[in-house]
Amino acid sequence: MKVSVVICTYAMERYDVFSECVDSVLAQTYDPLETVIVVDGNDPVFERVREDFGGHDDVVLHCNDENQGISYSRTRGAELASGDVVAFIDDDAVAEEDWVAELARVYDESDAIAVGGHVAPDWVTEKPDFFPAEFYWLVGCDERGMGEHMEELRNTYGSNISFRRDVFLNVGGYDENTGRKGDRHIQAHEAPVCIRMANKYGKGVIYNTDAVVHHKLFDYRGDFRWLVFRSFWQGYSKRIMDLLLPEAAGDKNQYLKQLLLEFVPMRLKDLLREPSLPKTKQLVAIFVFTAAVGSGYLYGLLQASESLVRTEEETTVH
Repeated sequence: MKVSVVICTYAMERYDVFSECVDSVLAQTYDPLETVIVVDGNDPVFERVREDFGGHDDVVLHCNDENQGISYSRTRGAELASGDVVAFIDDDAVAEEDWVAELARVYDESDAIAVGGHVAPDWVTEKPDFFPAEFYWLVGCDERGMGEHMEELRNTYGSNISFRRDVFLNVGGYDENTGRKGDRHIQAHEAPVCIRMANKYGKGVIYNTDAVVHHKLFDYRGDFRWLVFRSFWQGYSKRIMDLLLPEAAGDKNQYLKQLLLEFVPMRLKDLLREPSLPKTKQLVAIFVFTAAVGSGYLYGLLQASESLVRTEEETTVH
C-alpha cells in the first residue's frame, strides 16, 4: 500500500521550520512513500523548494498560481498524489520516524477509511503556566479528553490525519470555505470533510495515538491575548460549520458538557486540595477561553441574522 504525504507551505519566513518537517517525512521508515509539496502561490518559496527537494525520488512539487488557502492546497495535493492513502501534516510539525508506518498499520489490519494520530505540543519557547490542557485544540494539538487509543472519532487534527485517497476525493476533499487563507480566520476544516465522509461511508477516523507528530508552538501561540482572539474566531468558525453542516452542531455541546461537568470540577477539587498559582491561572483561563468561544459563536449568529434581514429587505424592494 503506497502512502502519499501532503505538505503545504506558503511563506519564506517559516521555511526553516518547513524544511525540518519535510526532512522528517523523507526519513520515514515506511515504504512505498511519496511526498507531495504544495506551495500556495509564492514563486520564490517554490524556487527554493525545487532547489532543495526537487532531486529527491518520489517527491512531487506543485505551486498554485495564486494564494488559494490551506483547504484548496491540501485537496490539490491529494489530486496530485498517487498513493492509496493520503496523509497530511502541517509545515510547522515534525513527524516521528514511524509515523506513516503506524498510520498504514491500521489500514492493513482493518477496514479503516481514515486514520489519525497524536499531535503533541512542542513548545519552542517556555510553556505558559496559564495554558490548560483542555484547550490545546486552540493551537492544533490534542486536548485533554481527545479520545482513547484506537477509538473511532469524528476527526483528528489537520497536522496528523490521513484518508484512503479515493474516499477523500469522493467526498470532495476539504471545503474551500474553511481553513486558513490570508487573514481569514475560519478554522476547523477537518470536521466538514470527516462529517461528509461519515454520512457517505458510515465511518469516522481511527485515532492511533502511536502515530505521533510534534507541532511546534512559537511565542505568539502562548500569548494570552492571541489565545483569546483565537478562541473568539474558533467560536465563529463553529457557527459557520453549523451553517455548512447542521449535523455537526451537537459536537460542541458534548465538549462543553465534558469541560464544565467533568474537567472543571476535577480542577476545582485539585485546587482546593493543593492550591497553586498556575492551577488558579489555568482555571481562570478555561472560563475566559470558553466565554470567548461563546462570544464568537454569538457574533456568527448575529451576522447570519443581519444577512437574513438584508436578504428579506432586498426581496421586498424588488
